[in-house]
Amino acid sequence: MKELMNIICSDMEGIFTPEIWINVAKKTGIDDLKLTTRDVPDYDVLMKRRLSILHRHRITLQNIQDVISSMEPLHGAKSFLDWMRSKFQVIVVSDTFVEFAGPLLEKLGRPTLFCHCLTVNDEGLIVDYNLRQPEAKKQTALSLKSLNYRVIGIGDSYNDIHMLKASDHAILYHPPENVKKEYPDFPVVENYVELKEILLSLTDGRCKKESK
Repeated sequence: MKELMNIICSDMEGIFTPEIWINVAKKTGIDDLKLTTRDVPDYDVLMKRRLSILHRHRITLQNIQDVISSMEPLHGAKSFLDWMRSKFQVIVVSDTFVEFAGPLLEKLGRPTLFCHCLTVNDEGLIVDYNLRQPEAKKQTALSLKSLNYRVIGIGDSYNDIHMLKASDHAILYHPPENVKKEYPDFPVVENYVELKEILLSLTDGRCKKESK
């Protein structure tokens, strides 16, 4: 028998914060930036498209950071995240970037975040993105399982699917209809009340004994 402690790996945007790129699209008036991982399954295709658009319109990192600084977490997100962290170990696992996340993390109480980073040129333009590692969300879940954690994965988009499949328990949080239809085996919740209920139904947060 081995004891497993429960740990939550949750996406950030769409779960605790609005979608950063949608807000950048609204602020700049560039509708092509509205596409997110809820729409496009291939993250590399999506990011290369975004960087091309930013370069074409001369949108700098500072321009994006100004938008992010004006954003607030989703309603009730801070208090719900506080509750989660009082009951479970929690890691926010996101495909955002350290250069983006700071202001929103501060408003969420500085949770632990695993994400990526950017390459920026002397003009302040983003010229490349650097993954922490390939399939970083999935690898996070697998690595934690290798450390005898029982992983509860929470996500809403295509880029969360590999993490959810690698988790011991998977939850789709308010996903778009296309994701919900393509992955009908995942339980779906639509708000924090339902998410709290399913988390409590899965585990009480304590160590569990599991057969080898």
